[in-house]
Amino acid sequence: MIFESFPVGMLACNCTLIGDEQTREAIIIDPGDGIAGIHRRLTQLGLTLKQILITHAHIDHVGGALRLKKLTGAPIYMNENDLELLVMMEEQAAWLGVEAPETAPPDVSLADGATVGLSSFPARVLYTPGHTQGSICLHFAPLNLLVAGDTLFAGSIGRTDLPGGNFDQIIDSIRSRLFSLPDETRVLPGHGPQTTIGEERRSNPFLRTM
Repeated sequence: MIFESFPVGMLACNCTLIGDEQTREAIIIDPGDGIAGIHRRLTQLGLTLKQILITHAHIDHVGGALRLKKLTGAPIYMNENDLELLVMMEEQAAWLGVEAPETAPPDVSLADGATVGLSSFPARVLYTPGHTQGSICLHFAPLNLLVAGDTLFAGSIGRTDLPGGNFDQIIDSIRSRLFSLPDETRVLPGHGPQTTIGEERRSNPFLRTM
């Protein structure tokens, strides 16, 4: 397996590449920026991109998706409940003082319970609204890995003060969907360091007493 996670863009979104060394196929999760470098890395590794997976439609996670699609031909997968945020891309760009990237509706909606990823490294989609109404997480059971987007962080949770955010909803999403996973499950958040489900269950200040 090829597994690489690296920060992209001014908000250091964790972009993730997972590749199969046998089939030479790959997926990319949350290509918010740095598309030239991502494309170059795929080429260096001799990988064909099969899916572009978006955990939610904030600019720092989805901003480079359409450009990457144009370079590789890979379809974009995103939950349809975040379509309104794509329409707001000019406004999102203004929050950061940057130029708005070109976006388009996803080719496939990431529905709860769907299986995506590579045949050798499949992921189950967990619908986890709260940070946005279309937020999802990806559980790679064979890898003991959860790609959590901006739903759960090491010692924190995703902010809920932006359009589509809801505090009670994100708490419920984490407790009902993510905390049902084994304690040893590694969590790769949308920003910052990795953690585990067990560590967050024990010590996350937003969740300990909920």
